[in-house]
Amino acid sequence: MKTKIFSWALLVFSLLFFIPNAEAALELELTQGSGNAIPIAVLPFQADSSSQSVAENVNAIVNQDLKNSGRFRLVDASDGSTKANASMADYNYWRQQKTDAVVFVTASNLGGKYKLALTLHDIYGKTILLQKEYTISSSQARAVAHRISDAVFEKLTGIRGVFSTKIAYVLVENSKSYNNRRYNLVVADADGFHPQTLLTSKQPIMSPSWSPDGRKLAYVSFEGNRAAIYVQDLASGGRQVLSKFPGINGAPAWSPDGRKMALVLSTTGDPKIYIFDLGTRQLTRVTDGWSLDTEPSWMPDGRGIIFTSNRGGGPQIYKLDLASRSISRLTYDGSYNARAFMSKDGKSIVMLHQDGDYFTIAMQDLSSGRVTKLTQATNNESPSLAPNGYMVVYATNNNGRGMLAEVSADAKVQLYLPSQEGEVQEPAWGPFLP
Repeated sequence: MKTKIFSWALLVFSLLFFIPNAEAALELELTQGSGNAIPIAVLPFQADSSSQSVAENVNAIVNQDLKNSGRFRLVDASDGSTKANASMADYNYWRQQKTDAVVFVTASNLGGKYKLALTLHDIYGKTILLQKEYTISSSQARAVAHRISDAVFEKLTGIRGVFSTKIAYVLVENSKSYNNRRYNLVVADADGFHPQTLLTSKQPIMSPSWSPDGRKLAYVSFEGNRAAIYVQDLASGGRQVLSKFPGINGAPAWSPDGRKMALVLSTTGDPKIYIFDLGTRQLTRVTDGWSLDTEPSWMPDGRGIIFTSNRGGGPQIYKLDLASRSISRLTYDGSYNARAFMSKDGKSIVMLHQDGDYFTIAMQDLSSGRVTKLTQATNNESPSLAPNGYMVVYATNNNGRGMLAEVSADAKVQLYLPSQEGEVQEPAWGPFLP
């Protein structure tokens, strides 16, 4: 069921956006995993008494990361805690447990800091695949746990892990009471935990977009009952107005090099795509005509953008070459395709796709035009592609409860993420961080 449009400036976007209702928070829950999941054991971390609390915290997060990636099947390691150390493992024992790999970590107190040493064993190859060391404070336990998970995930799958990345989204509190609604711009870990509120407003917040270095967020805020695009520094909290023209100021999207911003303005009437040079402050309109053009997303090489337009009669995805200004249509399957992101290799797009009366997250191969549905047709919205191209985060509604969810690009892994109570909207997956 579509929500009430908050202002006349949002009316245009109601043709292209679907926003589900949400009522309660969920715990992190893996609903579907890969059928060829790698059997792996994460041993209880070996630690001295003063490091035990940190070790247990990191161990729990690494277990959760690997399990909920859907790519691993965790083997009970409680009986094998003495069967490995940093330099060797009882490979015969773990082969009997039908385990492919073993994660072994030691933790020691360095006097206010903690040293964590990771060893990843290949059981059948009888080799050490990976060794890394981390020196952290107790407050960095969650961050280093995700980094350990990233290292293990990449070594065993060949895909760079995204456990250390962030997700931004809008959380609407008191969503059933229009007069008491409160909008929160939230940044959380990729697993949905550790949410941090960057901005709270009684007016709508929309369209968070990450800078390529992960240090800033652009978003739309209706403070003062007028749409404006803001850019906020995550470290300092400082922000500036990027665009506050009369009418629509919407859908900001950073260029891959961080020097430009694509956005939507209605200064000439119908909403059009513009490119804003952040250095020169020059604004250039790049689409024309009578159509409603919105939701720009940059191509990986920065030479073009893809966007949603009704220039063909209904919402579909188009590609714009910025040099020639030529526009070509990308989607034909179905009467409604919107909110698209292109994969890093430029071979496919992830999008919101209408299936009957509902919406699903889908992927289209750009060579063949084949559309593959990644989720069941329900109340889904706002897909955002992870920086490794393997996972997609989106907002959904399950049995009357709103939440964030993730699905893999091959549809084999599906996951519900925890969220605070309220209506979750418009998640945006952040970039890899240094």
